[in-house]
Amino acid sequence: LQWIDTTEISDPGKELSELNLHAVIVPGGFGERGVDGKIHGVQWVRENKIPFLGICLGFQMAVIEYARHVAGFTEANSTEFLADAAQPVISELPDQKLIEDLGGTMRLGGQDVAITPGSLASFLYDESTSVRERFRHRFEVDPSFIEKLEQAGLIFSGRHPEQPIMQFLELPRSVHPYFVAAQYHPELTSRPLTPQPMFMGLLAAAILRSNPSLTREDVSTRWIPEPSANTAVPPTQSSSATPSPCG
Repeated sequence: LQWIDTTEISDPGKELSELNLHAVIVPGGFGERGVDGKIHGVQWVRENKIPFLGICLGFQMAVIEYARHVAGFTEANSTEFLADAAQPVISELPDQKLIEDLGGTMRLGGQDVAITPGSLASFLYDESTSVRERFRHRFEVDPSFIEKLEQAGLIFSGRHPEQPIMQFLELPRSVHPYFVAAQYHPELTSRPLTPQPMFMGLLAAAILRSNPSLTREDVSTRWIPEPSANTAVPPTQSSSATPSPCG
């Protein structure tokens, strides 16, 4: 494992390439320290097809990066870092803004996540249509940008069952072998004997990256979809709940 201080990255293409990375995690956090390096790092990971997992802030970095470099929102940002951002693809939801003076804008604890059937998220969660994960964050994907991000190819395959809150994103496997991110914290539901599916998928993709001669069958048919699997599906919502494989 290698810890990368994104405040020290000046040339992501050169510096990250030299590390011979097989997979990358951008974890959670608060504040603007190292944000530019994270965004450039996510861009390098996406363009070079390195297996990627974004967690909480990492989810938001993936949205901002995609908005800037694929969807055409060149000034995309988060209001956490720039209050008057011209294109605030990440911000507090309208309902949260109404209560921010009360100090109650954090989303905390267990929340249901509706999973899109046929997506990579659905495959990882063993075809469940709803799972329960744990959250700790304040900022979200701004609902006014969701449709345009989807039109540009970003898939929001995990959502709040009733509200326009995006909770899991992915890219089609025809575009990237493993590019996923969650607004929630998968590490909080992961256990030694029942590891969280997003980590298992990342590890399987990393093994394939490190040894391209291996086949899906050599590594794991449970955590690597068949090449013909269609994960580029329109986002849908479901309210039927099934138990999370993580407990």
